[in-house]
Amino acid sequence: MENQQQLYSQYQKIKRFVSVDCVIFGYEQDQLKLLLFKRIIPPAQGEWSLIGGWLQEDESAETAAMRVLQYITGLTDIYLEQVHVFSKPDRDPGGNVLTIVFNALIRIEKHSNQLIEKFGAQWFSLNEVPQLIFDHDEMIRIAFEKLRLKATYNLIGRQLLPEKFTITQLRNLYNAIFQKQFDPGNFRKKVLSLKMLEQLEEKDMSESKKGAFYYKFKDVEESYVVEPIFRNAIKL
Repeated sequence: MENQQQLYSQYQKIKRFVSVDCVIFGYEQDQLKLLLFKRIIPPAQGEWSLIGGWLQEDESAETAAMRVLQYITGLTDIYLEQVHVFSKPDRDPGGNVLTIVFNALIRIEKHSNQLIEKFGAQWFSLNEVPQLIFDHDEMIRIAFEKLRLKATYNLIGRQLLPEKFTITQLRNLYNAIFQKQFDPGNFRKKVLSLKMLEQLEEKDMSESKKGAFYYKFKDVEESYVVEPIFRNAIKL
């Protein structure tokens, strides 16, 4: 017991900061986008960064990430998934910081533009992401891989598309996620076979003279399938 107390006493002297960073994905105009902001504290003050904050003593990492997201976007109902832990002692020049990274998926049209502008945040398409601080490029790379893996085993779109959408709009989202063009006929056949979408009576007349039916996700819990939805979409 005494040795255990000595051990705790020894580790109490070790100072290591813990933070959360959020890789916030949105989708707009057939482009997958990231929300970034200019860092407001040194080091690297004024440079582009992921959105994050410190983990407080009385909260979990998930609670801290949701608090940061709500503070920046004004949203409370956000899809959140832990991605990775970055723990190299020298990764942050400001100190020994362990960072827990989360993926967040939000509908761009729902967030608060006023809050985002207040914090100097900005949406960037994936091919226009500016130079980022520290190891944030690596964070985005791993987060993007995690998003692709999710889209491989689950029909993504509930958190990124509008409430009603066409199959073409869903396919364009998948094109953006996997950075490839899916065959329209095969894509339609596959996603409808999953029985996760409900066809609406309303049509989008902008795609063709005949129009395209709108769909919405059924009000059921998402669940991963055993086999990849699109086997050749990503190398696993």
